[in-house]
Amino acid sequence: MSDQKTVHDVTYDLLRKLGLTTVFGNPGSTEESFLRDFPEDFTYVLSLQEASALAMADGFAQATGKPALVNLHTAAGTGNAMGSLVAAYRANTPLIITAGQQTREMSVVDPYLNNPDATTMPKPWVKWSYEPARAEDVPAAFMQAYAVAMQPPMGPVFLSIPLDDWDKPALGPAAVRSVSTRVAPDAERLAQFAERINAAKHPMLVLGPEVDRAGAWDAGIEFAEKLGAPVHASALPDRMSFPEDHPLYAGPLPMTIAGVEQAVSAYDLVVVVGAEVFRYYPYVPGEYLPEGTDLLQITADPHRSAVAPVGDSLVGDVGIALSRLTELIDTPDDRVPPKPLVRQRHSDIPSTAPMTSNAVYEVLSNVKPDDAAVVMESTSTMLDLFTWLPTTHPASFFATGSGGIGWGVPAAVGIALGDRARGVDRTVVATIGDGSFQYSIQAIWTAAQHKLPIVFVVLRNGEYAILKSFADLEKTPNVPGLQLPGLDISSIAAGFGCRTATVESTDMLEAELKTALQADGPTVLVVPTLPQLPQLG
Repeated sequence: MSDQKTVHDVTYDLLRKLGLTTVFGNPGSTEESFLRDFPEDFTYVLSLQEASALAMADGFAQATGKPALVNLHTAAGTGNAMGSLVAAYRANTPLIITAGQQTREMSVVDPYLNNPDATTMPKPWVKWSYEPARAEDVPAAFMQAYAVAMQPPMGPVFLSIPLDDWDKPALGPAAVRSVSTRVAPDAERLAQFAERINAAKHPMLVLGPEVDRAGAWDAGIEFAEKLGAPVHASALPDRMSFPEDHPLYAGPLPMTIAGVEQAVSAYDLVVVVGAEVFRYYPYVPGEYLPEGTDLLQITADPHRSAVAPVGDSLVGDVGIALSRLTELIDTPDDRVPPKPLVRQRHSDIPSTAPMTSNAVYEVLSNVKPDDAAVVMESTSTMLDLFTWLPTTHPASFFATGSGGIGWGVPAAVGIALGDRARGVDRTVVATIGDGSFQYSIQAIWTAAQHKLPIVFVVLRNGEYAILKSFADLEKTPNVPGLQLPGLDISSIAAGFGCRTATVESTDMLEAELKTALQADGPTVLVVPTLPQLPQLG
C-alpha cells in the first residue's frame, strides 16, 4: 500500500498529459496542499491579485489557443477574480479554474475560509461548476472540466477542491480522453444559406471575434473575396477577424440599434459570421433591421443564436462554415465592388504634452512593428486606434469581451507569456487608459519579473472620459467621481520594477517607444493627453 499514488500524484500526471503545466495564481492557505512539492516541469506564474491571475490566464489561452489552468483562493479569492471571469466567459476562453476549499471534516461547522456554496458562486459565468463528492473523484473531475472547457462553445469551468483531498489515496491512474473542439454545421441548412446568399443583390458581411478565435482568418478572406461584398467588424470587437487594410473592409458596425439600422439600410442581406446580432450599447432605439433587409447568422454558440432578435441562425464551427460556403456560392459578374474605406487621418505631430490621442496613435503607427500584438483598453480613444493601427494579421488584436475594465494590463502579460510558450518573438503594445490602468496595476510586476516584451502606453487624460460621454448621452449631469487627479503612474511603475517615462512631446514619445522595443523587459510610458469625449450615439 505504501506505493499507492495519491490524488495529488494522479492529478499532476493527468495535467501533464493534458499539457496543463502552466499554473496562474496567487497562493492561499487552502491551495498550498495542491501546490506542495511543485514539479520542476511545471511553471507557476505568480500574480499579486486573483483578478489579474485570471486575466493573465485568459490572455495566455488566447495566445496559445490552448486551455490554461488558474488556481484561486477559496471564497474571497474567487470573488476577487469574478470580474476577469466575466470577460473570459464572454470571450469563450477555455480556462480550468480551481479554488481551494476548507477541509471536509470541518465543513459542517462553516469554519473560517469555508465556502458554503462554492459551486454557486462563479455562476453564471462558467460552463460547469463542481465540487467532487469524494477525494477520489478529483482527477476525474479535472478530466471532465477539460472536456467541458474545450468543447464548443469553449469557455471557463470551475472546480472547488477541499484542501485535505490531495493526500488521499487515488483509485488508480486517471483516464485521459480526447474531445472534439469543432462541430460541423448542418450541411443541408448551410446549402440553404448559400442559396439565399446567391439570390441577394446587395449583400453585406460581418465577421466577428469567433472567426479569429477559430483560426479562420484566411477562410474569412477567401469567402469575402468571392462574395465581393463589404466586410464590417462587429461593434466593440474583442478580436479582429479581417484585415483592416483590405479593399473590402468597411469598418466596425455602430454600437446602437438605430446606428446599425442605418448602416445596413442599403443592403438586402446581412451575413453575420461569428458574432452577435448585434453587439449593442448604449440604448438608442430603432428597428433591428430596416424593411427589405434579411439576415443570416452563423455562430458556434447556441446562446448567440438564441438571443438574436432577427434573422435565421445556423450553429456550427465558423471556419468550416466559411470554407464550405466559399465552395457553394457564386461570384456575380455584375457586382460592383464597394468603395475602399477612407480613413479620416489628420496629423497632430509634432506636439507637446498634453497632446491629442490622435497624435499618440500617429506616433505609434510610425514605430510599432508590423507583427506586434495590440491590446486595447482605452475605450475613449478606440476610434483613433482603429484609424492609425489597423489590424492586418490574425490573432494580433485583443480587447476585453465583457466591457469591464482592468482586463487589458494582465491580459497583455498573459499574451506575452503565451507567445513565449509557443516560441513566438513579438512585442505586445498595450494602449491603456489611466483609469483602467489602476484596476490591475499590480500585473506589471509579473511582467517585470518575467522580462516580457510589453510596451504599456498609458493615455493620461486625468478623467473617465468614456463615462463623461455616457453622462451626456443619458442626460445625467453632475455625476461625481469622474476626475482622476494626483496619479503618479511613472513612480508606481518604477516601484514595480518597470522601465518607465512620462513623455513631454511626440518626439520624445517616438524616441521612448524605439528604446522600449529594444529593452529587456516591459516599459510603461505615461502620455499626458487632452480630455476628449467620444461620440456614442
